[in-house]
Formats: sequence, structure tokens, C-alpha cells
Amino acid sequence: MRILVVEDDRDLNRQVCEALDEAGYVVDRAFDGAEGHFLGDTEPYDAVILDIGLPEMDGISVLEAWREAGRTMPVLILTARDRWSDKVAGIDAGADDYVAKPFHVEEVLARIRALIRRAAGHASSQIVLGPLSLDTRSARATVNGTALKLTSHEFRLLSYLVHHAGKVVSRTELVEHMYDQDFDRDSNTIEVFVGRLRKKLGVDMIETIRGLGYRIQAPDDG
Repeated sequence: MRILVVEDDRDLNRQVCEALDEAGYVVDRAFDGAEGHFLGDTEPYDAVILDIGLPEMDGISVLEAWREAGRTMPVLILTARDRWSDKVAGIDAGADDYVAKPFHVEEVLARIRALIRRAAGHASSQIVLGPLSLDTRSARATVNGTALKLTSHEFRLLSYLVHHAGKVVSRTELVEHMYDQDFDRDSNTIEVFVGRLRKKLGVDMIETIRGLGYRIQAPDDG
């Protein structure tokens, strides 16, 4: 899962990005509204953390521009402002949730997990797919109750497929959501990770759709 953090306070930006990284997310960052708008408009993200008070272009304007351009990724706004009107303006501009500064990073992580789950149609932090169970809160996966030992890249791949269970996901889409913008991307590595996952899962759940990509579904779904 790939997250964009747009926050001009460099210490806070670093703190949030480090927490997201430790939680297993791929993170891109921006320090002003113009850069944040460009990244959000040109790169695919599973969620965005967006400060309202930004230089160059304020957060509300950034968000409105994204929504007008048809960008639908979940957005969590951060604001130091305690006026209810600012919160309403953010929600009306297209934000999905908000957190007022100062905040606990754990709360931000919990809200991001919830936004990503809901965007994929899941209400619980525990996503169950046949014998496979994915805990988005602890970033752990089990098959028939047995914990899987996964690398960070394997978990990211599995998590993305599970969040989009039943849908065909291309290798390009997987690469875009597993690596940050500066990573030397190679879609051929996806095939390697899929092979490893299949062995570790021990059940036939990841299907290759020739020429299109991959799909994960419970074994008894056909």
C-alpha cells in the first residue's frame, strides 16, 4: 500500500513517514501544496495525508483540484486549526476524515487503515478470504491459523491483492503500489514475489490471468 504525506513541517513529516514505513507502507512525501498536488495528480496512491496550512498552495485547494480532476483516493486532512468551519471546509472539499494537531501518530495510522479498508469495501481490520486471514492492524497474515513468515514486499503484495480480492490486478498496478516514486521499478520482480507467496500460502489462491495480471480469491470461489 502506497501513501502520500503532504506536510510542510519537516519534523512532523518525517515522524509520520517513519511511522508509516514501520507499519509496512510505501511512503512518498511532499513539503508544499504545489508538489503535493502534482504527486497526487500523477501518481497512484491508496491514501493521502494532507495538511491544510501549506505554502505554495493550501490543502483545501489541493484537495478540490484532485477531486475536480477525478482523483478518488481517500484523503485524511491534518489541521492545527480548531475552528469547526475549517473541518467542515475540508470534508466539503472531498476529505474522507480529519485529525487535529497535536495528534498521536497511532491515531493517524488507525484512521489510514480504516480509510484503505473502507475504500476496498472492508469494514473490519481482519480481512478473511477462505483459509487466509489478513490483519491490517498488526500487518500479519495467517493460513488456517498458522502465521506466515513474509518479507515486507511479500506482505505488501499480498495485502494489495487481498484488499482487491476477486479483481484482476495488473503487474504495473502492483508495482505502482508497492514501490515509491524513486524506486527503480521492474515489473518482472512481481512474478518472483507471486511465486514465493504461492509457496508460503500452501493453498491455490493466486490465479494468473494471462496477459492481464493476477487475482486472489478463496479456493472454493471457483
